[in-house]
Amino acid sequence: MGKQKLLVIEDDPGLQKQLHWSFDGYEVLLAGEREAALALVRRHQPAVVTMDLGLPPDPDGATEGLATLQQILALAPDTKVIILSGNQDRAHALKAIALGAYDFHQKPFDADMLGLVIARAFYLHAMQQENRRMLQTQADSPLAGIVSRDPGMLKLCRSVEKVAPSSASVMLLGDSGSGKELIARGLHALSSRHAQRFVAINCAAIPENLLESELFGYERGAFTGAARQTLGKIELAHGGTFFLDEIGDMPMALQAKLLRFLQERVIERVGGRDEIAVDVRIVCATHQDLKVLAEQGRFREDLYYRLSEIVLRIPPLRERAGDAALLAHHFKNKFCASEGRGSLHFSAGALQLIESHGWPGNVREVENCIKRAVIMCDGPQIAADDLGLPASAQAAPQDEPLNLRQAREAAEYKVMVRALARADGNIARAAELLGVSRPTLYDLMGHHGIK
Repeated sequence: MGKQKLLVIEDDPGLQKQLHWSFDGYEVLLAGEREAALALVRRHQPAVVTMDLGLPPDPDGATEGLATLQQILALAPDTKVIILSGNQDRAHALKAIALGAYDFHQKPFDADMLGLVIARAFYLHAMQQENRRMLQTQADSPLAGIVSRDPGMLKLCRSVEKVAPSSASVMLLGDSGSGKELIARGLHALSSRHAQRFVAINCAAIPENLLESELFGYERGAFTGAARQTLGKIELAHGGTFFLDEIGDMPMALQAKLLRFLQERVIERVGGRDEIAVDVRIVCATHQDLKVLAEQGRFREDLYYRLSEIVLRIPPLRERAGDAALLAHHFKNKFCASEGRGSLHFSAGALQLIESHGWPGNVREVENCIKRAVIMCDGPQIAADDLGLPASAQAAPQDEPLNLRQAREAAEYKVMVRALARADGNIARAAELLGVSRPTLYDLMGHHGIK
């Protein structure tokens, strides 16, 4: 592996040599003016740059240096630019920081101290690149639609990735609106059946007298109005995945037929006599406690054990730290684009209300709430009143760890996630909210595994 590339922009030949000698552990690239510097940035894309603001033709001012800085960051926004300035140039250095420079260091420089600043800049650049690669990987994933930084939700996603390649039946437990179908589609997309159909049916939305024919299909003349042979949902899903939503609402008579299918992997259409072999992966979901329903005689116990080879619980939104604000930003951006609204932002009061509301309708409630707010709000800001939520909303209390170190870690994680959610992922803004520097926040994010 070659040396890391460090670009030094300095018009003083003596300082050029000094910097070159001091940092011979890097591949040092030298430039004495703007065009040469920009050419080296385009060619080598150095991760870190040190530069003097006093460059020709304005060696006594900062105009040329600031212009060079802006062009470097336009070409390579992730480049860490360290400004080397004298005491009299401190105001210019601060302006450079405001324009996006990483840091500044006083002249005459201490080689050891400057070396530490440069090493940290290289480390931060590498970490940002790795985070970007990971985010891109996540974006390409079938689970990319899941917007969350909550550890429980992220653990669920890892479980989905483990379970998806198997043939096991999966039961998804979660409140209404928590994203059960999204997880089911992720299971299908990550499985070997992804090229085949994903077929879904909501057992609670179809009348009992029609559900059997919807599931198993029917032959011509099976009942009044059956003018032609029609395939059922299970048969249509052959080779793919069949998703039974709200399985707890399935009538007992149909539960027996579904159990037979799961045991024999054959179906009979309504009004038919032939057994038809069907190969599907079964995923079901419910917001009910099927064990309790089984004890009450409202759900077959043997069917429950057939369906629950693997059980995955989707945490409700009230248990997902920081996710309400994160989702609010996500849906705001989505609906601003789809509804033709310009850029909108949340007021501090709106964000506070979003964070405190219990969201009994989970992600679906957030989506509907933010869509309404985007449509109804006046001006560039979504106020608390635009959300249509009760002002007294309070989040459900959560158990806290008693171990002091664990409590400190949990509190640190929680407040970081909330800050990142409020800032819509903007690291600089989140660091400002937390009262720490950007490098410190990146270190803390790395410690807690926050992407």
